[in-house]
This record gives sequence, C-alpha cells and structure tokens, in this order.
Amino acid sequence: MKYLIFGTGEYYIRYKKWFAKEDIVALIDNAVGKQNTYLDGIQILSPEQGVKLAYDAVMILSFYVKEMKKQLLALGVPEERIYHFYDLHNLICRGDEEQAADYKKPVQYYGGAEAVEKSSCTLLLSHDLTLGGPAIALYHMARVLKTRGDKVVFASTLDGPLRDMLISEGIPVIVDVNLQIETMREAKWTAGFSCIVCNTINFYVFLSDRDTKVPVVWWLHDSAFFYEGVDKQILSGLNRENMQVYAVGPVARKALAQFLPDMEIGDLIYGVADEAAFCDKSNDDNKKICFVTIGYIEARKGQDILVRAIQKIPKEVREKAKFYLIGQNTSQMAESIKETIQDIPEIIMTGTMDRKGIHDILECADVMVCPSREDPMPTVAAEAMMHKVFCIVSDATGTAEYICSGIDGIVFHSEDEQELTDKIIWCIEHQDKLADMGIRAREIYEKQFSMTAFEKKVTEIL
Repeated sequence: MKYLIFGTGEYYIRYKKWFAKEDIVALIDNAVGKQNTYLDGIQILSPEQGVKLAYDAVMILSFYVKEMKKQLLALGVPEERIYHFYDLHNLICRGDEEQAADYKKPVQYYGGAEAVEKSSCTLLLSHDLTLGGPAIALYHMARVLKTRGDKVVFASTLDGPLRDMLISEGIPVIVDVNLQIETMREAKWTAGFSCIVCNTINFYVFLSDRDTKVPVVWWLHDSAFFYEGVDKQILSGLNRENMQVYAVGPVARKALAQFLPDMEIGDLIYGVADEAAFCDKSNDDNKKICFVTIGYIEARKGQDILVRAIQKIPKEVREKAKFYLIGQNTSQMAESIKETIQDIPEIIMTGTMDRKGIHDILECADVMVCPSREDPMPTVAAEAMMHKVFCIVSDATGTAEYICSGIDGIVFHSEDEQELTDKIIWCIEHQDKLADMGIRAREIYEKQFSMTAFEKKVTEIL
C-alpha cells in the first residue's frame, strides 16, 4: 500500500518503523512551519496538498484522530481509506503469519530477563519506558511486588530512561516493539507467565486474542480522548474471562464505561514515592507567590486556559506572583503561548525538566495549577501534595474527587477562565493561608497516593 502519513510528532516517531520509506507518498501536517520541509528524507506537505497525490490510505499517527479524520473527510478522503495506528495489527498481520513474520522486529532482553522462570513470575506491560505518569505508576507496582518477594519482569513496546531505573532495582526488562501491533497469542514469549498486568488502553489489541488461562489485570489510566482511535468492535468483543479491570479514578473509569457500560471496573490509584524534603516556606510579604504547572503543553492539558486567566489578573496583582510552565514546549500550542506571553514577564516557560528539577521546584512552590480539559489523575498533582503544595485543579481532573475546595485545595469549573482568575487572585491576596492548605494537601497524599496506600491495594488485587 502507498500511504500518506498524517502527523510528524511523537506518534510518528513511535510508529514510523512499520512503514517502508518507499511506501510513504508524503508526510502531512497542519503545522505551517513544518510544511515543505523534509523529515527522514520524506517531504512534509499540508493536508490539502497531500490528498491531491496518488495514495491508497491515510495513516493517522496521532491521538487527535477525531479532529484529523473530520479534516480528511472534509478534504474528500473516503472514510474507508482513513486508518489509525491502532489499525496496524489488521493491516500488517491480517491473519497471514508469513507476512507478519516479514515485519517482525527483534526482542531485546536486559537484566537476565530471558532466563526468568515464567511460571512463578508476574509480567508487567507498559506502552513505553519514558518517565510519564502511567509508566512510573507501573514502575512503582514492580517495586511493590519485588519488595514483597514476588518475581517480576517489566516489558515495554519502546525503550527509554525507565529501563536503567528498573535494572538498578534488580528488575529484568524486555523491550519488544512488536507489542505495538501484536495480540497476546502472537507475542509468543509472553506465554507461561503466572499473571500479566497491562497498563493503559494501548493494550486492547494485545488483549483481543489471549490465553484465558493466564490471569490478566488491566490497569487503565486513560481519559476519553485516548479512546477516539479505538476499534469499538474489538473493544466490545474482548473475552473477560480471568481478567480484572482497574482504573485510576473516576475519569478513567467513566472513559471505558462509555463503551463497556456492563464492565466491572475497580479503582486502583497509583502510589507516589515520598521524596519531599520540606524546605522553609515561611510567610514573607515581599515574596512572590510561586505557581507551577507541569505537563506536555497541549490542548488537553489546558495551559492556554491558564495563560488567558493570568492575562485577566490586574497588573499590580500579577506582579506579586510568578508562574512556571514546565513541559515539552515545541508543540503548536507552546509556540502560540510563547508569542502571547512576550509581554507577561511573570510567566516563565522552562521546557522539560528531569525528575530532580521537578522535585526541586516543587519544594519552593506555593501552588500547583492543573487547568486540564481532561486528565484522569495527574501524577504531578499527587507529587505537589507530597511536597505540601496544594493544587488548583479543574473539575475535569480525577484529583478533584479528593479535594475539599477551599480547605486542602481548590477546584474550578473546567475552561472557566474567569473563575480560575479569581482563584489565583485569592491565593495571591491570602498568602498567609497557603502553608496550612499545603499541610492539609499532604494529608490527601498520605491517604490516597502514598506508597503505603498503594501497596495495600496492590496486595489485595494480586
């Protein structure tokens, strides 16, 4: 097949390996700055230019599939020629073992993983080894299981910095990119484990054909946004025998329930290791209140809402604060925000930070802001509360369920910029109340997000 590839960002990097260069007619992207340039020796065009070429299919390599599909349909692309990366299993394997074998990539073993006795070992499957929330949550589960004496192997579709952390803990690691497109039966090395834990909705194709004798725990961290490319027929046809499903709170639980309303879904809130040092945050009338927002800068995370809310704050009030936007800052939204804040010195975009940098800034912060339009259970909110930093969160975050607004945090209506403005102004004008709210926020961490609470729940489940 000859493909147009729609999307040249993170998910292009993750999935480009499945396409031969000679089969790609062109890359298409909405970012004007990328158009008429080259990536991997392939020209990037606007969608309008790309669809005029001769192609068999358009492959969307992005989670913004709903908007991108709508755009393609408006440009005259027939719906049956539009695919998403979740469709790669059917496109590549198609029940043809010989063809699938041609695409097979080598499996990499680390830390003695190939020699593990599977029959007494739990396999934990992550969609990547980055330091993002779901992968870190599964890493903490691996540590819990190992501490209580269980044998554990951690596996992922992609390599990353988490691998070294796992190996240093004595936890073997397997990296198999084939897990992006294979079912459990096709990934033959996964057979024989005593239990398998799958992390995130990414593994729904993997679970679509499995050995039901092996108990499976499916741990979902995803909001409704991540279901837009899912094949509803495959999802509804999953064999539920010997499978338990858990979600990280109400947002992730409701996302799956939209498609499987009769599915029994339990709650498993992740644990966050206590790394707080508690530096002095004594009141100082001359101190600028430090607000921090951490996360990939994109529409789902709502940093644009925060910036517009800050713009509404009177200048003489805004000058009493500083606002750090921390996270990957090369997205289209990030570029737009950079232009917007040129005349707002109180907003500081830092780009990404390593784990130490994040903990250091949380030690000095007064307030964490999570302005998300959709966010199941942001890890950064739990980490902030661990550091005695209370959170302003939208009611579209799972964290909102645990906050008593005005007591141990603040909840505002998602996308209500004026309400967020008012809450920020209140914080600036009531500096004397922030430390006590931070102390009470720490109590939420200890009850809901501490490793003690997490270990208890994991032990009950496994």
